Amino acid sequence: MHPPPSLLRRGLVPVVAALALLTTAASSAAAAWEPCGSLITAPLSPPVSADDPCPSTDPVVCRIRVLPYGEKVEAQRTRMRYHGLLEDMHRTEANMREAGASDEEIARELVDMRNQAKEITRAGMSPEEVRILEERNTAKYGNPLGPTADQLYAKYGSWQQVIDASMRTSYAVDRELSLEYRPCPV
Repeated sequence: MHPPPSLLRRGLVPVVAALALLTTAASSAAAAWEPCGSLITAPLSPPVSADDPCPSTDPVVCRIRVLPYGEKVEAQRTRMRYHGLLEDMHRTEANMREAGASDEEIARELVDMRNQAKEITRAGMSPEEVRILEERNTAKYGNPLGPTADQLYAKYGSWQQVIDASMRTSYAVDRELSLEYRPCPV
């Protein structure tokens, strides 16, 4: 004899609900253990000849490609420190939002922090590397450290987009240094 369908449903619904909760809890736990910050994705590639054509339009990427291995390792470490400073920016944004700051106030603070982060990370670079970065930024933004908050606002049209832009990292530079940046939860 088969149980009536209503009894079957009453017995299965709690089991299905329990399985759904366990699956959700497991995926939440897995997400909590996701690596974040500056992640090394592969071994650094060996340097290429300066005569080798560079596939990138970014002069920084082209410079990294030809660095001797030891300098490339140091460039990777410097980039990882820069990613750590981006993490500080994410925490600052969260703290400022909690304190009731406006998008404009947050954007201005984060653009300043990003420019300070550039100065800090460039302190560990060779004068030639700094010169290349500063020439690129001066040509592009009229400022060796990069765009101002007002320039970014004029470009994007909203302070939220300025906030987002201030915490981006160059995918091409990260990839050349065998890194991936994933913001950590705040």
